[in-house]
This record gives sequence, C-alpha cells and structure tokens, in this order.
Amino acid sequence: MSYFEANNISKLWDNFSISLSFEAEQASMTCIVGPSGCGKSTTLRLIAGLEKTSEKMLIKLDDKDITNEKAGKRNIGLVSQNAALFLNMKVKDNVAYGLACRGINRKEREKEALKYLELFNLEGFADRYPDTLSGGEAQRVALARTLIVKPKLILFDEPFSALDAPLRKKLALEIKNLQKEISFTGIMVTHDINEAKNIADKIILMRAGKKEWEGKSENFFENMI
Repeated sequence: MSYFEANNISKLWDNFSISLSFEAEQASMTCIVGPSGCGKSTTLRLIAGLEKTSEKMLIKLDDKDITNEKAGKRNIGLVSQNAALFLNMKVKDNVAYGLACRGINRKEREKEALKYLELFNLEGFADRYPDTLSGGEAQRVALARTLIVKPKLILFDEPFSALDAPLRKKLALEIKNLQKEISFTGIMVTHDINEAKNIADKIILMRAGKKEWEGKSENFFENMI
C-alpha cells in the first residue's frame, strides 16, 4: 500500500477534462510534467481540496481517506510560484506563522523558525521584511514556512518558474537534498524537464488531461513531450 493514493483525480469542463490516477511512496518526490494547459496545476488543486471534482474520486494519505476533508484539514502544504509572504511580518514571523496558528508559544516557534531558516541558508534574515528579499530568498522563506509545520504531503506548483535558470537549478538541488535529509513527501508540477529529472524519483507525463507515461526519472526522455 502506497503512502499517497489518488484514484480518478478528475475535473470536467465543456471542452476539456482531467482524469488520472497515481500513487507516491513516502519520502519520495514525484514530478508531473507536460505542455501548458494539460491540467497539471489543476491536478494539484484537486489533491489539495482547492478545486471541486466533477466525478467520484478517492484520495488517501498515510492510510487515511481525505477525499472529503476541507483543504485546511488535509495536512497538505502548498508552495506556488508566488511566495505570498506577509509583508507586514518579519521573515522569522512569516516562517513561524503556521506554528502560531497551532498555539505554539513565541519562544518555541522562534527557535524552530531560526532552525528552518538555517536549513535554507537564510541565517541573518530573521529580522528582515519580505520587501527586502530577492525572488530566490522569498521562495526559500515560503518553503521554510511550509516545511516547519511538517505536513504529510507537500505540493509544489511551478515553485521556481519566476526565477532565472541558474537560481532555479540551485533551488531545485536544495529541495532535493532537503527532501532526502528530512524525508518529506512531495509532488511537484514543473514545465522544466531537466528540473524534473534532477529532482524526481518518479515522473508522470500529462497530456490533454490524461496520464500518458509514468516511471522512474532516469527512464524519461525529453522527446516524449
């Protein structure tokens, strides 16, 4: 039995539909790739509970059926292209926000926030504000904010697409190393094939709303798209 199971992830429009099923092992990274408009991001939103399905589907996470759980109750983190940091909060408070919502006292959550900032090489950034950060720094803060609450699954929706190629490559490598270090389970949507091959344990190719190929990253070839 897999750690994550998605059966009949589906959405129906007048002229387009999404329908696919897949599984993910614990502490693995799965990348969903495919041309623009094929339904990759909507698939993540359906898993997160941010979109309503048009059909009957089943989503299980750590042997629990979360199909009908509200988005905030699924224990799923979401990292998108937009870091969406709170501009009026210091970096350390942005990172610790989820802990504050859980009632963790200030001393403990600041201690934990500093630990996660260190994981992303952001020592010394704790008292800065988001508007002083570069795009790469802001995305690191957003990643730390997501990871600190230890969600059972993290969804990455084109998290590096707004960054230049060298920085995308660097952040992808950081995520891969961190994923192995702290053993989180991730599903990432990306249009960058090389990024997917470098970071993923498994790749899923989507086309026109359907799963066209699934397998180990080393067996995926660029000419498949």
